[in-house]
Amino acid sequence: MAKRKESGIDLVASLSWPTGVALGLIAFVGIQYGIGWLLGANANPFLSAFGKLAATGFYTPFAWFMLLACCLGALVSFLHRRKRRQLLESQTGMTSLRNMGWRTFETLVGEAFRRQGYTVEESGQGGADGGKDLLLRKGGLTTIVQCKQWRSQRVPVQVVREMFGVLIHERASAVKIVTLCGHTPEAAAFARDKPIELIDGRALLSTVKTIQAMREPEGPLDNPLLFAGSVLASALVAFALPAPQTQHPTEPFGSATPPAVSSRSPAATAPMAAMVPPAVTPIAIPAAARPAPNVYKADPPMSDQELREWQKRNREAMKILEKTTPELETAPAN
Repeated sequence: MAKRKESGIDLVASLSWPTGVALGLIAFVGIQYGIGWLLGANANPFLSAFGKLAATGFYTPFAWFMLLACCLGALVSFLHRRKRRQLLESQTGMTSLRNMGWRTFETLVGEAFRRQGYTVEESGQGGADGGKDLLLRKGGLTTIVQCKQWRSQRVPVQVVREMFGVLIHERASAVKIVTLCGHTPEAAAFARDKPIELIDGRALLSTVKTIQAMREPEGPLDNPLLFAGSVLASALVAFALPAPQTQHPTEPFGSATPPAVSSRSPAATAPMAAMVPPAVTPIAIPAAARPAPNVYKADPPMSDQELREWQKRNREAMKILEKTTPELETAPAN
């Protein structure tokens, strides 16, 4: 069976729920303000246009979607935490270990190691995990856990050899193989003098009973009121944040040209300042004192009678001009 692909909510659910809530708020701020700030100052006009969309609230639905998705993943993490705790507390004997499913068995084993101070990563959960059902981290060391809920079969030496190969390949510090029905003598002989621990059902049940006897009280992370308050606080912070504003292009910081500093002394600058003529202030002339502009109007067209009289006066003037103007003598030809 191929391993099921994890969604973004599954990834958030694998974290602690406070981390999921904080991640959602960071994603909200990053989408709401970060995209406009990052792309708005870009020299590329195409990317700059995407940055300016932030001022219109274009990315606000995406920001709220990421916040709600992370809060949903945090809710799944919170419910899984309570479920794991109740699962370990409800175990009564070997019968209850045999009656649970293989996935629940892996969850129980992970919770048992988590109560012992390990950081547990559930890397199996459904398929070809390469022999790594759980990854335990503590003190800078990594331990690989393989869970075998075989109800009537003991772990053979082939499984131990495979896990030893996984240990070398992953460069882990140790391997733990947890099973219900134990292991064969050959498997125990191969694991001897190697960082391989074989844990059968009796040893697992003993560990569970020891943890139950400690009666560890619920911590703050198990409080549903604290979870609900954290989610509500993140939503209120997102509501209280101001809407993004358009960022107008400005000169980059430090690129402004500094004012020119004169190298002359004040004594040499003073005479030159005195030689500069003072600025002349234009005198405003009142509108009543200004001369009125000349307006020329075209003469109306002449009638036929007026046109004949004008032509007659023109002919008489030409005759008088011909009589009073002396004729010019023509120069003799050479």
